[in-house]
Amino acid sequence: MPLPSMKNIEPAQLNLKSPLKFKCHKGVKCFTKCCRNINIFLTPYDIVRMKKRLNMTSSEFLDKYTAMDLDPKTSHPFAILKMLNDEEKCCPFVTPEGCTIYTDRPANCRYYPVGQGTVRKGTENEPVNEDFYFLIRETHCLGFHEDAEWTIESWKVDQGVDVYDEMNKEWKEVQLRKPHFGKPLEPAKQSQIFMAAYDLDSFKKYVFGSKFLEIFDIPAEEIEKVKNDEVSLMKLGFKYIKFILMLEETLKLKNKPEIRKTKSETP
Repeated sequence: MPLPSMKNIEPAQLNLKSPLKFKCHKGVKCFTKCCRNINIFLTPYDIVRMKKRLNMTSSEFLDKYTAMDLDPKTSHPFAILKMLNDEEKCCPFVTPEGCTIYTDRPANCRYYPVGQGTVRKGTENEPVNEDFYFLIRETHCLGFHEDAEWTIESWKVDQGVDVYDEMNKEWKEVQLRKPHFGKPLEPAKQSQIFMAAYDLDSFKKYVFGSKFLEIFDIPAEEIEKVKNDEVSLMKLGFKYIKFILMLEETLKLKNKPEIRKTKSETP
């Protein structure tokens, strides 16, 4: 997501029914200023949309447009959009006319000036994820002086962000949960996670070119979908990530080793 300075975040927690007065268009003097000198956190579905729009492989897109960083709490890897190496550190997809990939822009660009957070809360049954919202009110932004009125919910619909939220639901689940190892992830495991989440073309080669399908019991119907549909491939990647982090038994092994008693253990 665009990572705003804390001084720009309004200290009020909002919900879907909270009002919002905002409009961004080429007529406002600050047009595209919010697309400079920022860190934009990318989700796996963002990569699917952007690399397809640019007719690139996931590896090509990641190499050219992103950098990998690590979450300091979980040591999970994530992708950040690289800004241009110019004086203003502009987004590589922004021109004076606006965003060149607007209909496939990342989820967090769609949300702006709304920020979204998620907390994991314990309940009587099991922990649940609860979303909340807040406003990012930067000093240069004049969109708040426009007349368009929304709720957070109607803003999300207008910006087409709901489908992104649905696609990224499982990824968010991974990000909110620490692995059970009690220590930072090893670089090899971080690379596996990054591949399965973001580099889907490489992950597809891994699935069909290694012993993956000999090890894991994947239904034939799902295998067929994964061959032809990137969203299905992405969701298999989420299952694989949860499995290797031991968060859930999302994949079944074809030949589970039986636990046999030794002679000394036999009654």
